[in-house]
Amino acid sequence: MNLPSSWRLTALALAALSSLTACGGSDDDAVVPEETRAQDSRNSFAPSPTDAAATTFAAQAAAAGDVVDMSTTSRWQGVLNGALYHVEVPANWNGQLVMYAHGYAGTGNVLGVSNPSIRRYLIQNGYAWAASSYTKNYYDVRAGVEDTNALALEFNNIAAKNGRTLATPTKYFITGHSMGGHITAAAIEAEATATAIHKVKYNGAVPMCGVVGDTELFNEFGAMQVTAQALAGVPAYPTDKWIDIQALVTSTLFSTFNTTPAFPTPSIVATAGAGAKYVSVLQNITGGPRPMFAQGLAYGQSFPSAYGTFVADPTTPVGSVSGILNKNVLDTTGSTYTIDGDAAASTALNASAQKITPAADANRLRTDGLRWIPKANGEFKIPVVSIHTLGDLFVPFSMEQVYQKRVAAKGNSAWLVQRAIRGISHCDFTNAEQVAAFDDMVKWEAGGAKPAGDDVVTAATVATTTYGCTFTNNTPGPDDSAGTLGLRQIIAATTPACP
Repeated sequence: MNLPSSWRLTALALAALSSLTACGGSDDDAVVPEETRAQDSRNSFAPSPTDAAATTFAAQAAAAGDVVDMSTTSRWQGVLNGALYHVEVPANWNGQLVMYAHGYAGTGNVLGVSNPSIRRYLIQNGYAWAASSYTKNYYDVRAGVEDTNALALEFNNIAAKNGRTLATPTKYFITGHSMGGHITAAAIEAEATATAIHKVKYNGAVPMCGVVGDTELFNEFGAMQVTAQALAGVPAYPTDKWIDIQALVTSTLFSTFNTTPAFPTPSIVATAGAGAKYVSVLQNITGGPRPMFAQGLAYGQSFPSAYGTFVADPTTPVGSVSGILNKNVLDTTGSTYTIDGDAAASTALNASAQKITPAADANRLRTDGLRWIPKANGEFKIPVVSIHTLGDLFVPFSMEQVYQKRVAAKGNSAWLVQRAIRGISHCDFTNAEQVAAFDDMVKWEAGGAKPAGDDVVTAATVATTTYGCTFTNNTPGPDDSAGTLGLRQIIAATTPACP
């Protein structure tokens, strides 16, 4: 799976926001003018003229086993407040609406909408679904939450405008990938309920390969870089001038560093000595010893998008997530680095690696809506099933560990199920794995038993060779991408099969 170079933190890397003008609080509250930021001046985002003019989109192709005629759905395409949308309602609608949040779409001006990967399952089971492009690109989770919620609230009006009268949905669910997983996790939070302009009460959620640790992901990117510099012998070089030392650091730590897959030849190979130490540190930053880590580094192609992300950008401050914030949010002051089996080297690394200190108010609460990077604090009381691949090194498995600890600290563990999937790259789930997570969530929400999940925080459990086997399903389906199936073939060729 190739990830675009724009995923890098040249700005940090990940998605989009709308300029919001309403203020929170009662009518008697004084409106406090908010500061502006680089993202606010990026106003040229728009769907392509062809997409903006279209009123519908293609029907899902039929496949063996379908029990509902895929061509009978109502499919509406349009533009809402500047964001492109797709809405689909089956003829036998069950009264429930699923909102889908797409992942990072880069920094271009063209807005695009993605249909949910579980679209066939949703149609076959009577669910309506809707998806927004969001009004801006870049890593703008605030825009993603607001525009997704606004579309959910507009659902009935869109249907009526297109000649179909529908009742208000009886339930709202939300799911999404990557940055869309961050949007999913943020949208269900108590903080979003209190501060969002467009408020939706969701009944359940399925974040997938999600940035469910919010800005902690960026802290991990920072940790990856300062440890790479230290182990390559340039620990004090300014992190924002990475381009000056990139070749030196990379050649010191890796004998092979290809950004395109070449299986069965590994794309990334560490050097002996400094490189091997760095791989150990990297493993521990991203979730600890676990199956699929080695394959993810060698073949998964997600690591280059996280490695060396501090590229100088004269238009935005370093650590501002490409101008989503005005100040540095990165924090490695609490990071401790471990080189397995070498206590002395670990001590030396922790002493030499730079500490990045954030601005205290970089991502503060706002007076005009959500934080600029909304939080996943663990304050929710609805069923959540979260899934993550073990070999992902761009949005690593450690995100699930951060999320679990936050949810537990808020006393809400009864509402969270997490599942480890034996994939080796970013979001490379089979459709069956995604369907199982969503289907189990809705059955749980409807009164069924809490579904099974994995322990994501006990190190000895995560390190077992069979970890992730329970919820991994390699059975190919009609909607699985060639990329995902190819990655699963790599696993089959390099890893003992699950029992």
